[in-house]
Amino acid sequence: MKPYQQVPIVECGEALIAIPLTQFAVEQPHPYVRVAAPYGDKSPYSLRQGVLDRLLKAQDLLQNEHPNWRIQIFDAYRPLAVQHYMVNYAFAQSLAAKNLNPDELTEIQRQEILEQVYQFWAIPSYDPTTPPPHSTGAAVDVTLVDARGNAVEMGSPIDEMSPRSYPNYFVDASEPVTQLFHQNRQLLKQVMVMAGFRQHPREWWHFSFGDQVWAWLINEDDPTAQQLARYGAIEFLHQN
Repeated sequence: MKPYQQVPIVECGEALIAIPLTQFAVEQPHPYVRVAAPYGDKSPYSLRQGVLDRLLKAQDLLQNEHPNWRIQIFDAYRPLAVQHYMVNYAFAQSLAAKNLNPDELTEIQRQEILEQVYQFWAIPSYDPTTPPPHSTGAAVDVTLVDARGNAVEMGSPIDEMSPRSYPNYFVDASEPVTQLFHQNRQLLKQVMVMAGFRQHPREWWHFSFGDQVWAWLINEDDPTAQQLARYGAIEFLHQN
């Protein structure tokens, strides 16, 4: 169990709604749809209403500072089946990168790779008390595009399973280009946090509002806060 999963959830019942994609930059097809993730009739470009409201606010804050720049949404809602699929996909990708045969893995090797995967991917838990953040409709993976529609350089791609993904990896950078990576990450964090989000401590692209990670980070900053999560997994929404 990860520390944030100990935060209780008091589901508010807020609906999952479609993101107005014309107001943001997006990839089409969606990156996980491209690798055959099983969304069924669900759209990955969906969020809880309160989360979407804050994402729109973050976009406004960005454009106040950089006119015509946009937030690019990489991923948002992720059904539990998709979370399970993508964990397995990340595991397979890690094996391929290491030139390992899945049928010849030792148990130690398997556990080492799983530990690496679970540093960046939430366990696909079907327990209503420990939902993956994206399965709540309260987490969103984002980056930035400039006024010309070009991707703003962040120093590592989304979903890279390495320390380069840590938000402050380039904080002490000495080269101008790597200093720029840190500045761009700080800009993204600034507008998202000002809108009410909290940033995942290991992923520069991952922000959430209202889920267990969000509440846990608030409580870490202020132990007297006793903040609860307000969004659980969408699959269990109508059971509360």
